[in-house]
Amino acid sequence: MLAVLGKLIPTLTIDGDRNVLRDAWNLLAGIPGGKVLFSRMIGRIAPYSGSIGARVTALRPGFCQVELDDRRAVRNHLRCIHAIALANLAELAGNIALAYALPDDARFIVSGMSIEYLKKARGTITATSECPVPTSSTRTEYTVPVVMTDAGGEVVARATLRSLVGPKSARAERPGVAPRTARPTHRDLN
Repeated sequence: MLAVLGKLIPTLTIDGDRNVLRDAWNLLAGIPGGKVLFSRMIGRIAPYSGSIGARVTALRPGFCQVELDDRRAVRNHLRCIHAIALANLAELAGNIALAYALPDDARFIVSGMSIEYLKKARGTITATSECPVPTSSTRTEYTVPVVMTDAGGEVVARATLRSLVGPKSARAERPGVAPRTARPTHRDLN
């Protein structure tokens, strides 16, 4: 399995010619421990998002489900999951749902986010995002909703991401110019 993943690692760039996130999920999801490995890979690509230790449990175009275990590292002084850990979870679920659905020649960046906290989050929290599926890399803003529920199915928070989708940089296609590995800025999507 590591040999197969080793073939993916060199291509982990936002400006590559493939949707690497989709390729990795499709490769790993069906094998034992594959979803955990995929979740860790996401944490390596986006270290801050990886800091909460969430696990992707389901993924298809326009849909993602991510679970976050309640543990001391993500708690606040009230012994419930911290508001920012929930915001991080919402962004992770929404971003993965959108990223999986992107055409190979598209990328995105979050341009805004709102979140509403409805009750204290305790126990395992499941974030679910069902978002539009972009059909092209034409510059467009998408609204990406995320709902977070506790183990009893009660909604603890709702978030909405505003995400700009646009074409990947032409820089990756020019010979002799190294592809960018940094997160795109709003100017990059113009």
